[in-house]
Amino acid sequence: MRIAQVSPLYESVPPLFYGGTERIVSYLTEALLQMGHDVTLFASGDSDTAARLIPCCRNALRLDKTCIDPLAHHILMLEQVYRLADRFDVIHFHIDYLSFPLARRYALPTVSTLHGRLDLPDLVPLYREFTDIPVVSISRSQRKPLSWANWQGTVYHGMPADILPFQPNAGSYLAFLGRVSPEKGVDVAIEVARRSGIKLKMAAKVDPSDRNYFETAIRPLLDPAIVEYVGEISDEEKPAFLGNALALIFPINWEEPFGLVMIEAMACGTPVIATRRGSVPEILTDGISGYIVDDIEGAVEAVKRVHLIDRESCRQEFEERFLSERMAAEYLAVYRAVAGACDGQKEDLSIVHRTPSRGVQRAIDA
Repeated sequence: MRIAQVSPLYESVPPLFYGGTERIVSYLTEALLQMGHDVTLFASGDSDTAARLIPCCRNALRLDKTCIDPLAHHILMLEQVYRLADRFDVIHFHIDYLSFPLARRYALPTVSTLHGRLDLPDLVPLYREFTDIPVVSISRSQRKPLSWANWQGTVYHGMPADILPFQPNAGSYLAFLGRVSPEKGVDVAIEVARRSGIKLKMAAKVDPSDRNYFETAIRPLLDPAIVEYVGEISDEEKPAFLGNALALIFPINWEEPFGLVMIEAMACGTPVIATRRGSVPEILTDGISGYIVDDIEGAVEAVKRVHLIDRESCRQEFEERFLSERMAAEYLAVYRAVAGACDGQKEDLSIVHRTPSRGVQRAIDA
């Protein structure tokens, strides 16, 4: 198939540091290429891919200090996508609902994976309006607030088997990897470490919107004897950070749609101790890949029992359920379904496609 992947522009594909959606776009793109499909990636110009890259901004926007309005770049990207739209059998969007008005007006197969939270009241009228747009969830729990949307399937995230090596020997510290924000439960992770008497290593980014929370609620809790804050880490640092941990602490207090870090830890053989919220009961198998808990007391007890988790079984769970080849195969089934459904609609809508600009034409011909 001729497939377009449309990524957010906040991070490169794959991202240098934090960036779950862009990381999944990368894994999916490369897996589809390995399966013999023709893939075009719309992403930031500093992305690294074997696919045909259409650069939609020079650098990833989050770390670009010259970027004031990221939405402007995404609108320009949508224009580029639809100038070239008739070159693809299917267009796969990863930019939430930004593409919906254009997707409705073109008789072309599209699908949008929704990577974020859907439990916001503002989203209800929007998705009520666009019930004709095909969408994919990343967990069953993610669907609950919008159970009536035009769901085409649930596709769990997947990763290449060799990107995070198995580490058979458990380390001596607890790991937290993610964002410093109230919903991620950083304060809970610190309290679990304090009560357990086991050091917590915290690899986390602080967005500008969460800077005040970090300074007022988290920094006062940092104790060098029990918490080591290491900031954001790169892909090169991640295998050692996760693989050498006793366990990953994932104490979320919101309905997390997936939680990529959970399967990253599983790939290393590192068990996960996670709160029973959102997708956690779908991703973790209690007693095999970690423990699912309901409160701080449960997490502290889980730390005491984490040595009972067999790290080889944890890695096996990852290989059986969360490889990128499985993810790509499931998306291909979705692509074929939406392409088949679109065939009968092409005579109902007519759009005259504009000639690609010279820069875009050079990129697509490369």
